[in-house]
Amino acid sequence: MTRARPSRQWSAFTRTLFGMRRTLPTAGHPARAVIMGFAATVAVGTVLLMLPVATEHGQSTDLVKALFTATSAVCITGLIVVDTAGHWSTFGEITIIALIQIGGLGIMTVASLLVLLVSRRFGLRMQLSAQRETKSIDLGEVRDVVRRIVLISLAVEVVVATVFTIRLLTGYGYDVGDALYSGVFHGVSAFNNAGFSLYSDSMERFASDPWISLSVIFAVIIGGLGFPVLFELGRRLRGKIQWSMHSKITLLTTGVLLVVGFAFITVNEWRNPDTMGALGVPGKLLAGLFAATMPRSAGFNSVPTGELESSTLLVTDVLMFIGGGSASTAAGIKVTTFALLAYVILAEIRGEPTVHVMGRRLAATVQRQALTVALLSVALVMLTTITMLSVSDHRLDDVLFESVSAVGTVGLSTGITPELQPAMHVVMSILMFIGRLGPITLATALALRDRPRRYELPEERPIVG
Repeated sequence: MTRARPSRQWSAFTRTLFGMRRTLPTAGHPARAVIMGFAATVAVGTVLLMLPVATEHGQSTDLVKALFTATSAVCITGLIVVDTAGHWSTFGEITIIALIQIGGLGIMTVASLLVLLVSRRFGLRMQLSAQRETKSIDLGEVRDVVRRIVLISLAVEVVVATVFTIRLLTGYGYDVGDALYSGVFHGVSAFNNAGFSLYSDSMERFASDPWISLSVIFAVIIGGLGFPVLFELGRRLRGKIQWSMHSKITLLTTGVLLVVGFAFITVNEWRNPDTMGALGVPGKLLAGLFAATMPRSAGFNSVPTGELESSTLLVTDVLMFIGGGSASTAAGIKVTTFALLAYVILAEIRGEPTVHVMGRRLAATVQRQALTVALLSVALVMLTTITMLSVSDHRLDDVLFESVSAVGTVGLSTGITPELQPAMHVVMSILMFIGRLGPITLATALALRDRPRRYELPEERPIVG
C-alpha cells in the first residue's frame, strides 16, 4: 500500500478526529475525556507516591504532599513541597519522572489533536502544508502522526541527557551510573518544561557551566514551541512549505520575549550580590539567558529566585503568565494569545475596522477567544493571590509570584510553597491542574461552541474609558 504523504496525513487526521467527535454522545466532549484521563493519572501517581517504598526514610508520605507532587509532575509544573532528592527514593523519583513523561507527551499530543479538531471544524489546514489535496487514510496514518510527536520528544530528551551525562562524567567526577541517571532525569524534565531537579538548589551549582545551562535552555525552548511549529520547522528547513501565521507568530514572539527578558533581567540583577553579582561577565550573561528562558514554563533556576529584585520578580511574573507556544509542554495563556491581543490593540489605536496579522485578516471569533482566555487567566491569578494573602503573612511579591507560577504551571518559586498550609497545597494542586488543562480545554470549547444568533438587537455605544 502506498504511504500517504505528511501533508495528507494532517488533513485526513483532522477529518478522522472530527468524525470521531460526531460519533460521541453529547456528554462526551473530547476535552472532558482529556480531563478525566489526566485526573486518573494524577490519582494513580498519588497512590504510588504514598507507598513507603517511594521515600528515602521508608515511611508513607501524607496524602496532601503526594497529591501535590503527583499533580505538579503530571501537569509538568515543578513546584514542590518536599525536597525531591532528599525525600523521595529511587522508586519515588522514577515515579515522578514517569508522570512527567506521561504528562508531557499527553499534553503535546492532546493539545495537537484538539487544535487540529478545531481547525477541521472550521475547514482550516493550519497551513502546515501549502498543498490542498485530501484523501482518506486509515488509523495507521493517524498513529503515525502521534508517533512523530513521541519521536521528537524522545530525540530531544536523548540529546540533552547525553550532554548532561558526559558533562557530569568529565567535569564533576560522577560515576557512570549516577551521571546517566541524572542526565536522563533532567533531560526528560527539561524538554517537558517540568522543572523537577535532583539537586536541592535546582541548577544553581551549574550557573556558570555553559554545557549544562545551554542544554537545558535548548530543551526548554524546543519543548515550548509546540509540535505544529516543530513539524512545520522541519519541513521548512527542507524548503517544502511557506511559513504559516501560527508559526511566524510563535517564533517571532518567542524570540522577542527571550531578548527583552534577557536584557532586563541581566541588567537588573547585574550588581545584585545575592544573584548574579558574584559571577563573572560570561556567567552573568549565561545566568541572565537562563532566567529569561525558564519562565516559559520550565521551573529551573540557576540563581536564587527568592533573592531577585522586586522589579525582576514582576517581569518574571509577566513572562510566566504569557508562557510558551500552543500545543507545547509550556503553559500560560500562550505567546500566540499575547501576540494576537497586541495586534488587536494596535489596530484599535490606528482606528482600523479589522485586525490584520502578517498578511491575513484575523477573525472576530479568534479575537474574542484570545481576550476570554487572557481575562479568565487574570481573574484566576488575582483570586489565587487574594486567597493566599488572606491565609499567610508573606509579602505580596512572593505570593503573586507563587500564584502566577502555579496557574501558569511554571514551577519557579521564591521558596514559600513548602511553608503554606496543607489546605493551600490542595488549592494549588487544583490550580496547577486548571492552569495546565484549562487553557487547552477552554480554547477548544470556545472554538467548537458555534451557536448562531437568530436576531440582533439595536446597536448602542457606551462610554469607554
